[in-house]
Amino acid sequence: MTGALAPAKPLKATDRCDRCGAQAYIRATLPVGGELLFCAHHGRQHIAVLRDRGADIQDESARLSATPATARNDER
Repeated sequence: MTGALAPAKPLKATDRCDRCGAQAYIRATLPVGGELLFCAHHGRQHIAVLRDRGADIQDESARLSATPATARNDER
């Protein structure tokens, strides 16, 4: 065992913010164990303090502004 952290799993639509229950886009893995999940809004509120306290942050909030794929004309 190397002591390295295992790669974080992508957040799913069923992962929910611990503050409000909205879809989670940010995971904070705490140095003492455990994790917190946040929507983008609550993540922005808490991410700086969590990072300063040594939390590993997985931020997938960029997915909110990603352009969705569109169907080709022959697939509609």
